[in-house]
This record gives sequence, C-alpha cells and structure tokens, in this order.
Amino acid sequence: MPPLESLGPRICILGPSNSGKSTLADAIERKLAIPAVHLDQLYHLPHTNWIPRPEADFVALHQAAIAQEQWVMEGNYTRHLAPRLERATGFIVLEFSTTTSLLRYFRRTLFERDRRGALEGSKDSVKWQMIRHIAIVTPPNRHKYLSIFEASALPKIRLQSTRELNLFYKREQLKA
Repeated sequence: MPPLESLGPRICILGPSNSGKSTLADAIERKLAIPAVHLDQLYHLPHTNWIPRPEADFVALHQAAIAQEQWVMEGNYTRHLAPRLERATGFIVLEFSTTTSLLRYFRRTLFERDRRGALEGSKDSVKWQMIRHIAIVTPPNRHKYLSIFEASALPKIRLQSTRELNLFYKREQLKA
C-alpha cells in the first residue's frame, strides 16, 4: 500500500454510505493541510432535513470544488465522478459490508452529535429512506466503485474492512 503522501494534493474517496469517508477526509485534511470537501454538503441545502439543491447548483458547486488546487473529496455521486477523477491525483476506496454500514448509520444518528460531514444546521435522525439506501441501493454500487477503482491508473489505496481502516489510521498517524 502506498503512503498517503504519494496520493498527491487532490484525493478522491469513494465507498458505501456510512463507511467512514467523511471522518477519513477530515483526518487527511488535518494531517496534510488539504481542505476536505464533503459532497453531501454540496448536494443538500444547509439548514434543511437533507433537501437536495437544484441539480444545476450542485453541478456548479462540484465544478468549483474540483477546480481547486488541493482537496480531499469524499462522497460518491458517480454521475459526476468522471471530471472529479480527471482532476484527482490519488484515489481511496472503502469497501465495508452492508452490516457495518448499517451499524455505523445507527451509531451516528443515535449517538453522535457533531458528526463530520454533517449538513450545517441539520440534525441527523434515523430515516427509513436511508436504511433502504444502505441495505438495498448501495450493495450493487460496491461493485461499481471497485471496478472504477481498479480501472484507475491513479496512485490508490483500497481499504476492505474496519480493521484495515484502523491500521491505515495508525500507520499514517491519522486522528479520527
């Protein structure tokens, strides 16, 4: 596995919902002084219950974010992934089980108050729509993320379990 610094100044993080993308992006931001960009915050209107922005607004925010010289960008939104990967200098993919994602979702919505990547002015709560997304929509996407990752020529890191992620944090001296 290559060292984190070899991924360059623009790092793209993909993975299933609730796999730790936001926490990892913030940890990398602190270590490398590269701004973290949370795509959920660009996609949804702040101070709402996760209401999406108009698509054109999201596209404009996404384009402005990827045009920056440095970023660690987490989130999927694969319909907009191609231009992000064209600008990226490194790639990280998280591959966690549906069970792990569901457990993380319940932990974050029930117990975490200052969650990284949270929507400004919004309070997370357990939502049937999100449970459905994690359990039904996300599993087929895991294969898509892995295919995209494997096809990429970028310097890359694949973390396949919570254990591997924890070892990565330790090796890279990242703080969650």
